[in-house]
Amino acid sequence: MAEKDEVEGGITANGKGYGNVEWNILGQRYFPKSVGASSFAFETNSAAGQFVPVHVHPTQDEFILVQEGELQVKLDGKWFTASAGDLVRMPRGVPHGYFNKTDKPARALFWVSPAGRLKELFEKLHNMTDTDEVVKVSAEHDVDFLPPSAND
Repeated sequence: MAEKDEVEGGITANGKGYGNVEWNILGQRYFPKSVGASSFAFETNSAAGQFVPVHVHPTQDEFILVQEGELQVKLDGKWFTASAGDLVRMPRGVPHGYFNKTDKPARALFWVSPAGRLKELFEKLHNMTDTDEVVKVSAEHDVDFLPPSAND
C-alpha cells in the first residue's frame, strides 16, 4: 500500500482493509480504510476485555465512530461510554484510551488528522507481542503511552 499525499477515491469494502491490509495489534484486528497525508482512517474490532491504554497524540486529533457495541473511553482523566452511532472527539495533546469492558465485541471507525506516522506505526506493531517494545516503538512514532495508573 503506497503512501499518498491525497486520499484516493473509491470504496473500501466492509470487512476489508484498504489494499487488502489487516493488522494484528496486540490481538485486536485493525483494517486501514483510507490513507492520505491529511487523514488516516482505520477500523478496529475489539473483543470483550480488549483495550488500548491511555496515551497521547501530540500532533494529531483523533476520532472514534462506534459502529457496533460499546466502548468506555477515558478522555482527559474522565470516563465516558460511547455506544453505536456515537462520535468521540479526542483533541491532540489530550490523554485518552479506549476499553471494551463489556462481554460483547465492539467495532469502531477511527481516524486521525493529520495522518502523521500512525500507519507506519501500525505496520511496525503488526504481530508484535512484547508490550515494552510496543511502548518504545509507539513513542518513536509520536504516540506516547502514560503509566498504567492512568488507566484506573
